[in-house]
Amino acid sequence: MSDVQELRAPAAGRLKAGLADPVFDSQKAFRAILNAMSYPGRIHSVDVAVEPPAPLDRATALLALTLFDFDTTIWLDAAAGSSEAPEFLRFHCGCPVTSNPAEAQFGIIADPEAMPGLDQFAIGEEQYPDRSTTLVLQVPSFTEGPETVWSGPGIPKRQAVRISGLPEGFWRQWALNDALYPLGVDLIFCCGSEVIGLPRGVKVEG
Repeated sequence: MSDVQELRAPAAGRLKAGLADPVFDSQKAFRAILNAMSYPGRIHSVDVAVEPPAPLDRATALLALTLFDFDTTIWLDAAAGSSEAPEFLRFHCGCPVTSNPAEAQFGIIADPEAMPGLDQFAIGEEQYPDRSTTLVLQVPSFTEGPETVWSGPGIPKRQAVRISGLPEGFWRQWALNDALYPLGVDLIFCCGSEVIGLPRGVKVEG
């Protein structure tokens, strides 16, 4: 049985505004997200004005406004699900939410240190590897945290990356995810108005 439910309707007077120019702004944000996934490890700025609902960063809110719609099933962690975010997403995106991580096309994680394991999300199917979850992880910094070295598609040589706020053992989980290729989850890290993409197939050495 599916655990997908519609998000609650927004309460009047509390809802944050969406995109000022939905067509132009979403195109600009989409290009930044696409570049982040095409060139893993590089920091890309999502330079579009929006007032995000707590506790989401601007980049997280812009990603949702750009990629989510009524056909996009999402999963929210406890930090995002018990905040202003569900009302914002319901009104502006119309996306259904599920309590089952394995059913989600996207997962928004506002508190990565308390997140479920990567193996709790959909990894796709042999004939349909795209039927997997893309996780949006909101982190405190792209300049602090332990240094990792990334290599793989979209990275000419090797890319040094620092991301703080991840749970202990996170990169070991990623190594297991990488071993599933072409199956596995994809990641998008968000911090403020910036994003870093980490698609499956990219190796990370810590």
